[in-house]
Amino acid sequence: MATSTGKKNAFYAQSGGVTAVINASACGVIETARKHKDKIGKVYAGRNGIIGALTEDLIDTSKESARAIAALRHTPSGAFGSCRYKLKSLEANKREYDRLIEVFAAHNIGYFFYNGGGDSADTCLKVSQLSKSTGYPIQAIHVPKTVDNDLPITDNCPGFGSVAKYIAVSTREASFDVASMCKTSTKIFVLEVMGRHAGWIAAAGGMAASEDCDLPIVILFPEVNFNQGKFLAKVKDKVNKYGYCSIVVSEGVHDRSGKFLADQGLKDAFGHAQLGGVAPVIANMIRDKLGYKYHWAVADYLQRAARHIASKSDVEQAYAMGKAAVELALAGKNSVMPTIVRTSNSPYRWKVGEAKLSRVANVEKMMPKNFITPDGFGITKKCRDYLAPLMQGEDYPPYGKDGLPQYVQLKNVAVSKKLNTTFKLK
Repeated sequence: MATSTGKKNAFYAQSGGVTAVINASACGVIETARKHKDKIGKVYAGRNGIIGALTEDLIDTSKESARAIAALRHTPSGAFGSCRYKLKSLEANKREYDRLIEVFAAHNIGYFFYNGGGDSADTCLKVSQLSKSTGYPIQAIHVPKTVDNDLPITDNCPGFGSVAKYIAVSTREASFDVASMCKTSTKIFVLEVMGRHAGWIAAAGGMAASEDCDLPIVILFPEVNFNQGKFLAKVKDKVNKYGYCSIVVSEGVHDRSGKFLADQGLKDAFGHAQLGGVAPVIANMIRDKLGYKYHWAVADYLQRAARHIASKSDVEQAYAMGKAAVELALAGKNSVMPTIVRTSNSPYRWKVGEAKLSRVANVEKMMPKNFITPDGFGITKKCRDYLAPLMQGEDYPPYGKDGLPQYVQLKNVAVSKKLNTTFKLK
């Protein structure tokens, strides 16, 4: 296949559930690419992730001012649109890969930056293999992102630190509220958080309690099989001692047989169980068995969109991963992901590393056993030492006269299509 020679353009896209800091990674990619105009032409963003590449729906980021791109650093969600769309294998769906090559060639794209979690790493790995299978030169670099914090090798994932901070703060504040009312009213508050198989976000709820802030908190992890008897006994003990109890439950909590307490029998676009609704299950269980009055809440999108209380370290790491992705590509790397390497807990220090995508794709990192207390309902000091630095620091967005944060909305000017054929998604 004939391709253009010389300076290549780059493709960047966001995938999966967005976060409070994924745009900071986009900022890192675009700003770094603009500093290397001798090697990288334009940065085209895929509108709605990989779908933008398949349908030739590209966004010309060069139409955005330096000020607008810089504002991405403090703007939540996905500025270019995200998607949940997983490429099948080359053997199973060759038409998708032929289409990608067709679009890349038409727009002289030689760099592919995909910003997402585990499934996105798999997509990026498959794209990286196009060079060998088709002869088309493309360098694919995965930019890590996931609030679930379940990517392997990297110490932590951009997006997680800010969610952890939000959940810890919310759990502490709600606990103070319940403590005020427990004598004559609510004794139980249940907060449902994200986390299908890994309990990292739920663990962050445990940070609400500390040596100087004694709070009764019970955590339900996906890594620990749910035992109703033990759970109710723990809650009753907390209420007897404190008068109330706050419960942080991961959406992925399941029983010994593996059945999710919140399984709705539905699947998402990646084929995973569609979860949600475990908080009322837990709350009703407590009402029926213990008779306590309760309130429950689902953090849902709020936990991953809360840029107003983002962790400073998370913002810095998200930007650094975007910057490093471009630098890895310029160094000739392919099929890799920049990683966060922790070098010290106190003081907290870290550096940028790298990992092969073959070791990242489709691998989930669960909570280590020594991060969970022996009773299965709390976090250990080792876990606290791990979580604390990721939540540290504030990086507030600018606020306007109306008292609201000022976020940027890009123009997202479309790149003119060069292909006569259209592509329909299956």
